[in-house]
Amino acid sequence: MIKKEQWLKISFVVITLWFIWFANTHFDEYTVRILNNIAIFIILAVSYNLINGVTGQFSLEPNGFVAIGAYVAALLLVSPDAKQYQYAIVDPYPFVLTLHANFVVALLVGGAFAATLAAILSFPVFRVRGDYLAIVTLGFGFIIKILAINTPEVTNGSLGLNDIPEFSNLYWTGGIAIIAVIVVLNIINSKYGRAMKAVRDDEDAAIAMGVNTFKAKTLAFCTSAFFEGVGGGLLAALLTSISPDLFDFFFTFQLLIIIVLGGLGSTTGAIIGTVLVMGGSEWMRFLDEPIHILGYTTTAMPGMRMVVFSLILIFIMLFAREGVMGKRELTDILKWRKKGDK
Repeated sequence: MIKKEQWLKISFVVITLWFIWFANTHFDEYTVRILNNIAIFIILAVSYNLINGVTGQFSLEPNGFVAIGAYVAALLLVSPDAKQYQYAIVDPYPFVLTLHANFVVALLVGGAFAATLAAILSFPVFRVRGDYLAIVTLGFGFIIKILAINTPEVTNGSLGLNDIPEFSNLYWTGGIAIIAVIVVLNIINSKYGRAMKAVRDDEDAAIAMGVNTFKAKTLAFCTSAFFEGVGGGLLAALLTSISPDLFDFFFTFQLLIIIVLGGLGSTTGAIIGTVLVMGGSEWMRFLDEPIHILGYTTTAMPGMRMVVFSLILIFIMLFAREGVMGKRELTDILKWRKKGDK
């Protein structure tokens, strides 16, 4: 017998799949583009929330892993002929010209490359905690960006990679977002997820109770890195052009805003935060343009939407200090309402 909670999850998946089909066939190109961007950032947010919110490790590495996934996928997707004329600074290494794969393989390799690097980094990174962990992972993101600029034989340096085939569409981005959410929720609700929450609540107490905290943190770190790498590949195949400047610290800061706004530790909150931040900032673009009010036309004020958006974020955080969802999921709220009705 399927429980009511499972029926609820199945219903959400079915509704989401229907919405993806409806949006792809009925919405205009600009709206679909925004939805693609939201779906990619949902993948990044729910995976980043696993290490930062569920496991409680103040990590600032997403821009590094996203960059790795984007560059690996781009190198595999760009044809050898297209690479020949792109490398204007220096000639590429011979092996770069031999790299070529289909879209699925490129995404998986990008994710696997990021996860492998995360597994290697976990040994020195998790020797520290708290603010020191944030500094170490922040440094990793800067290192990746600097390497991308200073290894033109592989990455084409500051010029970046262009002519990336535009494989990403709403079916790919939305479908992988659903997979990412399902995987992350299954991990959270498993024994490994309970170990991650124990690390977040009190790592010393978790160690005393026999929890392998290093294993829990490494699993969260590698899972997060894998989906960040896949998300980077999707982003590269959506933008069709990438450069090191795309993956600076602001990228990580944007994801941090999303998961804090939604609620650290809540996958539902990460999804809601993504929609609010990525969708809301696009919806308010009209504030940058002249506005007609009661027969009076204001002058164009570029950047005004970000001012208003920042004020809205401050207002939300003042009245919802744990984020929109806190540590709760949507199913927790529905259960609470059901008990309250009784």
